Amino acid sequence: MIEHILEFDRSFFIAINNGLANPIFDAMAPYIRKQEFWYPLYAVFLFFIIKTYKVESWKIILALILLITFSDQFSANLVKNTFMRIRPCSEPSLQGITRHLIERCAGYSFMSAHATNHFAIAVFLPFFFREQKWLLPLLLFWAFAIAFSQVYVGVHYPLDVIAGAMCGVLFGVAFSRYVFKYIKVV
Repeated sequence: MIEHILEFDRSFFIAINNGLANPIFDAMAPYIRKQEFWYPLYAVFLFFIIKTYKVESWKIILALILLITFSDQFSANLVKNTFMRIRPCSEPSLQGITRHLIERCAGYSFMSAHATNHFAIAVFLPFFFREQKWLLPLLLFWAFAIAFSQVYVGVHYPLDVIAGAMCGVLFGVAFSRYVFKYIKVV
């Protein structure tokens, strides 16, 4: 059973990494997946949290820092070091097949910390801006674009980012509910 899942994941990876190859994605995906590329957006998040919640904003910001710390440590250290799945860009059986669009290919693949962290943020923040109904779909699309880019550039398999997204959603919901229940900022 596991072999069938892994073979499907490999085929799905090749379909994205090779099958969707085009100059636009080739130019955009390496930037979309970079954390530094999103620093201005992170600053906008902080600005609106502070503007909306003023003195109480530190509670949300602290919860956001803890959320990212927990989701990142869970995915990047605990899960990756448990499963130790080789990245597709390092997989010997995929050499010559994988299009590797970034310089670095180190560490393990399962699960994607990028997907975990960004889906956690995407689900967490809209809890504090409920009037903006458009925010959740927009942030989920943003997190999806980052996760997709991880597969497209050749550093993750699709199941890596799907598992990361699911865990990120769980972390985001859990942290936002905790903040609502115990910290009382809204």
